[in-house]
Amino acid sequence: MSEIRTAVIGVGYLGKFHAQKYSQLKNSKLLAVVDKNFEIAKEVATSTGCTAITDYRELLGQVDAVSIAVPTDLHFDVAKEFLTHQSHVLVEKPITTTLEQADKLIALAKQNDRIIQVGHLERFNPAMVALEQQLTEPKFIESHRLAPYNPRGTEVNVVLDLMIHDIDIILDIVDSEVEKIDASGTAVLSQDIDIANARIVFKNGCVANVTASRASNKTDRKMRIFQNDAYLSVDFQNRELAIYRKGNTEMHPGIPNIDIQTYLYEKSDALLTEIDHFITSIKDGSSPKVTGHDGRRALQTAIQISELLA
Repeated sequence: MSEIRTAVIGVGYLGKFHAQKYSQLKNSKLLAVVDKNFEIAKEVATSTGCTAITDYRELLGQVDAVSIAVPTDLHFDVAKEFLTHQSHVLVEKPITTTLEQADKLIALAKQNDRIIQVGHLERFNPAMVALEQQLTEPKFIESHRLAPYNPRGTEVNVVLDLMIHDIDIILDIVDSEVEKIDASGTAVLSQDIDIANARIVFKNGCVANVTASRASNKTDRKMRIFQNDAYLSVDFQNRELAIYRKGNTEMHPGIPNIDIQTYLYEKSDALLTEIDHFITSIKDGSSPKVTGHDGRRALQTAIQISELLA
């Protein structure tokens, strides 16, 4: 497969950026963008040199791969159709609205030998990639993901909108089953939960304290990981990683000093990297960095937290 025929389903705020990236990649031939609002589809199609369509079903069996950036409650129906018609699928997070739907998509992808990748974009942040190289066995994790209110994305609560990014990362780096969850939260500006905190206890003893808010006056995306040999602090927004380790000298008798190393990574296009990884996985027949199972795992924990908040 030399050039992969691609399309983007849903070209609102996020989908239009997907279309731009597909149009830039040499191994991708962007055939069409789809949106129920033809004027929006036409505008994106004009800027990316492809066809504007209002009904995604016109593309079934005509494309090799699609990005699905429609509202979450439509993820399952759209992804199911494309997987059934032999297209690889990159679906934005959360993967679906229910675990049953996620299971069906994963099974369908396997049945048709197609890739399903979930758009947990933070995994492609250069600071996150660097953090992965420093991890041993996390003992305690604290994360904060704060953002000003934005009507986009409020069809789901803040757990499924924002916190799920950190849930996905934490589940991946801890690699242990969840044993217990405590959660609290409240609605502030919308009719659903806008601020939430969850304490996740894992069977291996690690504890994660996770906070998300979409009613903040600033944007903040940070995670701190404590392990036996180091304290790691990652700032996703500013792409900065700080590593604190015990040094060879003493700050007090019997107490070692702390050596600090700080790394600032150049600004990169995480979405372009994510989509390029998707295309490469298709061409190589390799498993994507964020699989359908990863998306389901994050959704399961997010649903558990949401049920506790309800």
